[in-house]
Order: sequence, then C-alpha cells, then structure tokens
Amino acid sequence: MESTSILLVEDNPDHEALTIRALKKAHVLNDIVVAHDGAEALELLFGVEGDPGRPPVPLPQLLLLDLKLPKVDGLEVLRRVRETPRTKLIPVVVLTSSDEEGDVVTSYRLGANSYVCKPVDFVQFMEATKQLGLYWLVLNEAPKRAKAAAGR
Repeated sequence: MESTSILLVEDNPDHEALTIRALKKAHVLNDIVVAHDGAEALELLFGVEGDPGRPPVPLPQLLLLDLKLPKVDGLEVLRRVRETPRTKLIPVVVLTSSDEEGDVVTSYRLGANSYVCKPVDFVQFMEATKQLGLYWLVLNEAPKRAKAAAGR
C-alpha cells in the first residue's frame, strides 16, 4: 500500500509549524506526519522492533529530514532508509539548518535526493518549503514502489 503522506522529521517546534504552514499555503493537500526525533521516524518507517506481527505502515510519498535530531541523527535515519529495499526509493529531502560541507557531502553519499539549508528569513523559508512541496509532490515522477522494489 502506498501513501500520499509526507513524513516531516523535525525536532524544532517552530520549524515544524513553519513547514506545515508553508505546505498548506502552497495548497499541498497531503497528510503530514511528524516525527520529533530520529528514533520516532525509524519507528514510523519500520515499525517497533520486537513486534514482527505488526503489519507494515504505508510509506510516505516524501521524507523531509532534518539532520540535527535527538536520539538518532538524520544521517543515520537516511542510511537506514537507503539500505532497506522497502524504503530505499522514497524521495528524501534533507531540510536542515546545517550548511556544513561535510553534512552536504555525507547526505548525498548516503542517497539524499536533495539538500536544502533552511533559510533564516521567514518569507524565504516559506517560499523554499513551498517550492519543495510543489516539485517533489507535483512535478517529480517517482517510480512505482511495488515494481521497483521487486526489481521489475
């Protein structure tokens, strides 16, 4: 089962609210699921460890991922997403305040589809988030997960 939701992984409540507001203002109608740390994101994507009877949850259409997260950092979340056949094709946009070259390089090396530094200016942040939503949810053509995961 494929979902049309967005998984926003963000620990800053202000950035969470701004991102959701910008997406709604851009008329993005997708459900937005929020994980407040990397461990919660992994649980949403992969289920609770030790509960093999739990059915898989629908995967998001897009993952917006902060890097500087509590419990499990964003780079580890990205690594786990890309190493797992069920999740490796989810578009991942790193949306972070880090402009460190090492974070940019590592994110792309681990398979990020895009890396965006959060603008400090409110209007620029709103515009950048709006553009991300429009591109990844409307313009981008993603592979059908079932066929791609099966190698067809």
